[in-house]
Amino acid sequence: MGAGSILRMPTLRATDKALDSITADAIIVGIGRGKTRPLMTPGAQALDELLGGKLPDALKVLSATGAEGEVTRIATLGAGPFAVVAAVGLGAPDEAGRYSAESIRRAAGSAVRALSGRRNVLNALAVDPRSADGNIDHIRAAGEGALLGAYRYMTYKSQVPPARDTSPARVDLLVPDAKDATVKAELRRIEAVASAVALTRDLVNAPPNDLYPAEFARRAELAGKAAGLRIEILNEKALAKGRYGGVLAVGSGSDRKPRLVRMHYTPSGSPICKIALVGKGITFDSGGISIKPAAKMDEMKSDMAGAAAIVATACLVAELGLPVELIATIPMAENLPSGTAYRPADVITFRNGKTAEITNTDAEGRVVLADAIARACEDGPDWLIETSTLTGAARIALGARTAGVMGSDDLRGRVIAASERTGEAMWAMPLPPELRKGLDSSVADLINANTDRLGGMLVGGHFLSEFVTDGTEWAHIDIAGPAFNSGSAWGYNPKGGTGVPIRTLLTTIEDLAAGAPTG
Repeated sequence: MGAGSILRMPTLRATDKALDSITADAIIVGIGRGKTRPLMTPGAQALDELLGGKLPDALKVLSATGAEGEVTRIATLGAGPFAVVAAVGLGAPDEAGRYSAESIRRAAGSAVRALSGRRNVLNALAVDPRSADGNIDHIRAAGEGALLGAYRYMTYKSQVPPARDTSPARVDLLVPDAKDATVKAELRRIEAVASAVALTRDLVNAPPNDLYPAEFARRAELAGKAAGLRIEILNEKALAKGRYGGVLAVGSGSDRKPRLVRMHYTPSGSPICKIALVGKGITFDSGGISIKPAAKMDEMKSDMAGAAAIVATACLVAELGLPVELIATIPMAENLPSGTAYRPADVITFRNGKTAEITNTDAEGRVVLADAIARACEDGPDWLIETSTLTGAARIALGARTAGVMGSDDLRGRVIAASERTGEAMWAMPLPPELRKGLDSSVADLINANTDRLGGMLVGGHFLSEFVTDGTEWAHIDIAGPAFNSGSAWGYNPKGGTGVPIRTLLTTIEDLAAGAPTG
């Protein structure tokens, strides 16, 4: 491992001081996209007064438009307490002149990334009382966007980057009342969420030679114990004794044996409900005997993104002390071809006694998840949420930024409603009954993959549903698209692991704890 390391997340503070009494290396203000010129938000207007009315002219000279994600940097040359102004585009407002929380979140991420090398940044994106989502939602978005946008993964760099390439050390968030208890609680939540997302990104970005099943389990254990969770790790012998045929089959081709991690959180008082979380943890997916094409196979280190998100979410729920009992079940395996690998035509027996004929060893995620879901249902949860980079078909149907959600109507609706509030794009998908027939096998209960590629994402959901106990409310989130960003950084999302769907999972769990109705 190189001398570099994952850079420390910026410190987040709240301030309600007047702009002329705040000292910072840079200030972030929002501008909207107008028909003929950028639109000034309250934060930009306050700064303009401080600069003597020169901001609009400076923006015009630099051809700023206010388009979403556009960052225009302006040197103030001593005209005010900030050396640099970062005017970041929020896009066009709605008919009432308001901007969504997600536009604020993305703007904050883009601006912080553009201010590399600045030690202290004042973020004035959350001071608009006309917020379409309520002022607290704008505070949350501005804070989350800034911290998530500052993320850098530097573990394997041999040299520590120069100061000009590092993220700010501190972000001050301009708010109406810094002493308000709600604001203070929100800042604690923002920092906890950002830390959980950073943990997930770190795990997803780690190379598979260093993050194999046993090591992934060890890191999950360290994080879980630090959060006060009870941890159980099943090695290959315990998996065999526990009849986890799917996990063992997928992991059989690798010298680095599979694991299954159980993380258990109980609140200090009586829990409102019991929630089961399940996540797919394939630390590297070559496709096995049904080997993948070489192109972009390096990105298959991210096939454990669902498991990483579940590890971090379990720790986050404990850190926030939510009044729920939560049990995470996380299968971990490496899918490689070898003389001991599982084969097409093999028949696998899962923990709940069901059997599947293997028709494609590259449809391995559902094979390990079948065991995990069956085990999770034995705990008798009120709600079960599973997330995984399950199908390439999800990317084909929904693109690289939107997840598909399947399951029982009630919980699926809650997850979608939560995703709309967090800005993690998701779309409700059906489970058409006619597609279930494509999983019929002449020699076992099921086949693991249908040769007909039509509706592949939905067929994957049908397979998982076979292992959910009757009457259990459940949701499956296919994050094959948004879990890993193959392109350039955008908004608050870096290249590589994104941390999706942690914020949606947390918001869903908070809603379940509060007894919120279906969205």
